[in-house]
Amino acid sequence: MRIFLLALLTINAVPTFADIQQDIIDIENRMLGWRRHLHQNPELSNREFKTSSYVEKHLKALGLEVKTNIAFTGVVGILKGGKPGPLLALRADMDALPVTEAVDLSFASKATAEYRGETVGVMHACGHDTHVAILMAVAEVFTKNKADLEGTLMFIFQPAEEGAPGDEEGGAELMLAEGLFDEMKPEAIFGLHVTSNMNTGIVGFRKGPSMAAVDDFELKVIGRQAHGSRPWSGIDPIVTSAQIINSVQTIVSRRTDVTKAPAVVSFGAIKGGIRNNIIPDDVTMVGTIRNFDMGIRDDIHQQLGKIVSHVGQANDANIEFKINEGYPVTVNDPELGEKMLPSLHRVFGEQNVIDPGLITGAEDFSYFANEVPGMFFFMGVTPKDQNPLEAPTNHSPHFYVEEVALLNGVKAFVQLVQDYSVL
Repeated sequence: MRIFLLALLTINAVPTFADIQQDIIDIENRMLGWRRHLHQNPELSNREFKTSSYVEKHLKALGLEVKTNIAFTGVVGILKGGKPGPLLALRADMDALPVTEAVDLSFASKATAEYRGETVGVMHACGHDTHVAILMAVAEVFTKNKADLEGTLMFIFQPAEEGAPGDEEGGAELMLAEGLFDEMKPEAIFGLHVTSNMNTGIVGFRKGPSMAAVDDFELKVIGRQAHGSRPWSGIDPIVTSAQIINSVQTIVSRRTDVTKAPAVVSFGAIKGGIRNNIIPDDVTMVGTIRNFDMGIRDDIHQQLGKIVSHVGQANDANIEFKINEGYPVTVNDPELGEKMLPSLHRVFGEQNVIDPGLITGAEDFSYFANEVPGMFFFMGVTPKDQNPLEAPTNHSPHFYVEEVALLNGVKAFVQLVQDYSVL
């Protein structure tokens, strides 16, 4: 029987369940309705209360076992199939961004919220609304065909992928800390992300390290204020900061083996002083660290700390320095990737599955993939008549999703689940 099913999979891309292909087609209009509702009602990280309730209601209507309030607003649905088989997890992130939408849509977001003490527009500028709608659709398709489903599916609707606000915890890390995989640990987990960097019908997947680890750092150089005409009477935090910035550039250019894995250390902001003839008391700086190897990450942290401390000492300045550790490297399990890559070929066509190269963006799907073998891929959503390199990027107020692409996401998840047991 397994040989026969494998033969069917090899001959064509039609799912193995008798009626599931039609079920996928039939779900499209409802899925787009869910997506438009979510797009019009976005919520920021750790504030996805209405989104969470919307998902919960859908999963309960399907008759799934539903767990809520995981990492504040996370929702998990459990579907047990009619046949024995593996426990697999599928993940979608739910949060939006503090971005004011500039796309002319009938369902454009008009929502606002408070972010860092300011009233801001809120938009699904990274496409998480599509991720949620796709996974809601996948849950419904498999529920209709659960008698033929081999094993159990865990549908994870995750909050705060964009980062918990302020000093709050959140996201995948907190879901795991609260025991998400303690009682039911999946054999593998799959996730997708829409991107404007590729046209509809193109999918990007890379085995091994795929997306960067990300950390941010905060630095305050404390000197002693003085008149600009008498710099010797003070301690100049501006000169000290300039020396730190220049010295930090050598971490990657001279101290990191870039043949092993690339890395980036960038300063994003510097603030100090208010008048041309006053040397200020202090200067503050913030920056980001990106890399694809956790050993290199540790070394960068050590080197950055040394430079900041030694340059500060050399200039008699006091230093307040902090590294805020972010997401680890997102690694696509090589064995799982090798096994499941043919599934993406069946859905998109082998010529349309590309290696996007290393991506310096970060994803907290990485926490899940550190616990169990993970596979994370990118799906193009830019119309085929538009150059994706010129399309507004994710996080832009002009970010646009061609909705016909969403059905590809449903097909991909369904194919991955069906193929897992037979390949």
